[in-house]
Amino acid sequence: MAWELKNDRPIYIQLIEQIHYRIISGEYESGSKLPSVRDLAAEASVNPNTMQKALSELEHSGLLVTNRTSGRFITEDQSMIQKMKLELAKEQLENFLEQL
Repeated sequence: MAWELKNDRPIYIQLIEQIHYRIISGEYESGSKLPSVRDLAAEASVNPNTMQKALSELEHSGLLVTNRTSGRFITEDQSMIQKMKLELAKEQLENFLEQL
């Protein structure tokens, strides 16, 4: 999935959302190692500091876990990932109903 960033909102917020989508969709599997900050920043064509800020927010939320010697990993907490899926579905449904 390509990174789709727009100028209407802060980039780091969009990065957080897109990483959420990648986890929900299974592109980043539970327990898997995330690429390095520099690799992710290069892939998304953003400044590494911006990517670092997004990843720090995801860490703070518990979605990412850092192992100092091995890097960042997606949480293995399936209930957290399932909760994210349900929240996204609810949000999408509310948006759909508003547009009707």
